[in-house]
Amino acid sequence: MPPLNLPIFPLPDVTFFPHTLLPLHVFEARYRAMVMDSLARDRRLAVVKLKPGFEASYAGKPAVHAVAGAGEIVSWERLATGRYNILVKGEWRVRIESERPSDTLYRIVTARRLDDVAPTTDVAAAIARIREACGRLLRALDRPSDLLDTALAEGQQPGAIADRIAAAVVPDANLRQELLETLDVTRRLDRLGLALDQLANELRGGRE
Repeated sequence: MPPLNLPIFPLPDVTFFPHTLLPLHVFEARYRAMVMDSLARDRRLAVVKLKPGFEASYAGKPAVHAVAGAGEIVSWERLATGRYNILVKGEWRVRIESERPSDTLYRIVTARRLDDVAPTTDVAAAIARIREACGRLLRALDRPSDLLDTALAEGQQPGAIADRIAAAVVPDANLRQELLETLDVTRRLDRLGLALDQLANELRGGRE
């Protein structure tokens, strides 16, 4: 597959997974320009996590992680202030290969699409573990038991379940980035299951 040229939206603690929808409020001038240009082109952009220490060079080109989520703006609203509310649908993981010279206010990169490494063994047990841990989490948080039914629905690819649950449930930004970078679906499911078990146990312990 040929490389992609994508504008990037660097954010401190946001991880953008395939198979998810990400609402964003866009207020900085450079990213308002990015949204305007993206809407005039193919509506695609990448959301990438900033590396620690970004504050010192935030107005310039702070370091970002090499693996990002990319997708399409599927709905948008331009406010009277010039700001945007947008909804981005996650399509791919991408690896940033280089930053392109640009006269735009925002940054543009060349990136390669990353494909999942499909399971070679049965992952039913790993998915059952994730479902069980999600049930315990919802009970511990007094949330509706069906809140994650769509993310956990039967008939999805295992990698999509992992991505949707990671986006919806995992609070730790570094772990979310780790899961985004894990292309091996079996490993991603196992890592997610372990994290959810730990989180559910911590919440249960805090309530006892």
